[in-house]
Amino acid sequence: MSQIIDAKGKPCPTPVLMAKKAMSEGAETFTILVDNQTAVENLKRLADNQGFQAAVREEAGAYALDFVKGEGCAACEEAVSSPLPTPGADWAVFVGRDIIGDGDRELGTNLIRMFFYTLTQSEDKPGAVLFMNAGVKLPTLDEQVVEHLKALSDAGTEILVCGTCLNFYGLSDQLKVGTVSNMYDIVTRMQKATKVISL
Repeated sequence: MSQIIDAKGKPCPTPVLMAKKAMSEGAETFTILVDNQTAVENLKRLADNQGFQAAVREEAGAYALDFVKGEGCAACEEAVSSPLPTPGADWAVFVGRDIIGDGDRELGTNLIRMFFYTLTQSEDKPGAVLFMNAGVKLPTLDEQVVEHLKALSDAGTEILVCGTCLNFYGLSDQLKVGTVSNMYDIVTRMQKATKVISL
């Protein structure tokens, strides 16, 4: 019997992560349930990229996507046989704000929490996460982000937090994860990285 994964009500990108987990565990057929069109489109792209076919059907106000490992399809064969990029290249994330984007603050807060959660689920984790300016509010005040950062730290990611910035915001005694650092160390860590992603 095909595995059924209930991802209804789960925020992006959780349905994709749940489907990817099933694939990594060797599932060749499974059904995932979602309740919005965005999740449907994201899962269809995942299927295409991973050599699966995904048939979509509506069921009781939700969507069911039936995943089947592709057969006899050149694009599918290529997706299955092509090796993924090797994890482990040293890269860093620079965080200068406590939200993602310039729009709604609540949305930006949710996005940055989901960003760090997604990093914890990735095979290719950053070598370092660097916090400056308002970004230092995340490893001090945001419990969800703190938990994700602890998971990253346990996996070997270096967490450096600007001490001057902590002092400016009155947060010096509230750091919950990471090492109090300085401009020199943070710049040096950025120079060492093969790439730096800035949020």
